[in-house]
Amino acid sequence: MVIDVIIPAFNEEQSIAKVLAEIPAGLVREIIVVDNNSRDQTGPVAQAAGATVLREPRPGYGHACLAGMAHCLARPRPEQADIIVFLDGDYSDYPADMTALVQPLLRQEADLVIGSRALGEREAGSMLPQQIFGNWLATTLLHRFYGTRFTDLGPFRAIRREALQRIGMQDTTYGWTVEMQLKAAKLGLRSVEVPVRYRRRIGVSKVSGTVKGTLGAGYKILWTIFRYL
Repeated sequence: MVIDVIIPAFNEEQSIAKVLAEIPAGLVREIIVVDNNSRDQTGPVAQAAGATVLREPRPGYGHACLAGMAHCLARPRPEQADIIVFLDGDYSDYPADMTALVQPLLRQEADLVIGSRALGEREAGSMLPQQIFGNWLATTLLHRFYGTRFTDLGPFRAIRREALQRIGMQDTTYGWTVEMQLKAAKLGLRSVEVPVRYRRRIGVSKVSGTVKGTLGAGYKILWTIFRYL
């Protein structure tokens, strides 16, 4: 099965080459780095490391992911990837875990696989208390209202292309991950979790690293959960 990877990236020039270097050789056909209006050299560094680089000037995690999706789906249908992996560019995830992440899809056992930091090994301090609480609250609400059994809203995830197209992603900012998971539940897609490792990111988080980002993300995640009820 053909696998493509989408990496949204905003000011990740110090980490993006490390991320690209650790993606398992031979597993992926194309790595798409979406430069989300970075003010540093994220794009040139990623291109020098062999990635396809797109530029999305509109700020927002979802905007970057949607741009990467549009690129993947613009191929003639026979050439489109079977599986699309989403991975952050800050080096907090372990790209080598991608091999395990896609296994349920390769075995035709799932449509969506979430890399769970809650189930995996986390470096001390890699997730701030507000992230841990936010994940717990969001996954608890998803279970109550949508019948899911997720432990994380982690950005490291893999999905069958057909499933991604059925979901019809729309969110352009912080609600991206939870939108995918709750819509998968509403559509009756097979969703599973795989433990993944997690470490302190390189640089400061644009979300959990600021009060504004934390509050904005929390509000948008909760709003998205209730919006689709």
